[in-house]
Amino acid sequence: MPGTSTTSRVAMLVLATVAFAVNFWAWGLLSPLGSVYEKQLRLTAFEVSVLVAVPVIVGSLGRIPLGALTDRYGGRLVFGVTTLLGIVPVVFLAFAGSYPALLIGGFILGLTGATFAIGVPFVNAWFPPERRGLALGVFGAGNIGTAISGFATPWLAQRFGHQVPFWTVAVALAVIGVIMLVAGRDAPGTAPATEPFGRRFLAAARLRVTRELAGMYALTFGGFVAFGVYLPLYLESVYHLAVADAAARSAGFVVLSTIARPAGGWLADRLGGERVLGWALAVVVVCAVVVSFAPGMPVATAGFLVMAAALGLGNGAVFAVLGRAVPAAMVGSATGVVGAAGGLGGFLPPIVMGLIYQATGSYSIGLMLLAAVACGAFVYCWFVLRPRARADGKV
Repeated sequence: MPGTSTTSRVAMLVLATVAFAVNFWAWGLLSPLGSVYEKQLRLTAFEVSVLVAVPVIVGSLGRIPLGALTDRYGGRLVFGVTTLLGIVPVVFLAFAGSYPALLIGGFILGLTGATFAIGVPFVNAWFPPERRGLALGVFGAGNIGTAISGFATPWLAQRFGHQVPFWTVAVALAVIGVIMLVAGRDAPGTAPATEPFGRRFLAAARLRVTRELAGMYALTFGGFVAFGVYLPLYLESVYHLAVADAAARSAGFVVLSTIARPAGGWLADRLGGERVLGWALAVVVVCAVVVSFAPGMPVATAGFLVMAAALGLGNGAVFAVLGRAVPAAMVGSATGVVGAAGGLGGFLPPIVMGLIYQATGSYSIGLMLLAAVACGAFVYCWFVLRPRARADGKV
């Protein structure tokens, strides 16, 4: 990309990644406190599942318009304004004291999770095709915000009071939002989309690669989000861990998956995204089967951590493929479609797991369902996506 220095690229990548991490911390505020609200408000397992899943569904669907707005107005403006708007639900939740109020606040809070669809086209435009896998993987590592929430939110709430995590995140959103507006820059030569939103969205959705990657991301990122928000409740119910212990272990899952994401993008740049994605899905199948039997804690820990790494590798590989396969002017819209599918993939499993556990007293059926879906995705990836990419000279 002529006229673009490495320093500028790295600076914008770091800024976008930090902004994404702060927004994801906001997005994940309710999950670590789910058991606290459960006891305070005497909620059922299903009600808690809905509470932690509501921000996920809004953050998923919100990626479609935000991705399109990014194509139209640029990542700097849309990222900065959306981050500042995220302060509103965070402050509202600091004062929420009833289940309906929490649901309303969680609904609006989903806006912060939709910022992913802003960052992908913003970062993608700054890097040449052969380096986009790694760059998008690094940006995607901003989902470390979920782990930060898992560690910091319950600790701040216990140590200083339940409102402190919300005020902390509100200040962080204000700071990074202003920095993005003042110091952020769109990549040189970025041309705003001029077609109407509906036409751009439909054009991106009609691309076969968009639909295929949407399915794959629904599983890989959806699995990451689902375990990120539901694993604390799972560990407390199945292994009878204390709230802080369960939250810390869940944060470890998120951290490992986050670290693996740039590695997935880097490997995809060198070996082909379809191949890396296939390997990752095969590992998810095995791990889901193992943990479905509720083995002892050492085996369960290993199973969940290996699964976390596989999901992270898969996430990185998906957007390495998207960054190369989708025309530059449509990356935001395609990211909105794929990102929405990923978020929706994270919305349904907690609901299903809660219903299954409430009906049977066990999570085994839900985890076996994950293994079955991952197996189907592996077959499609290995025997459809990979051969086609090889024929096109991409592997």
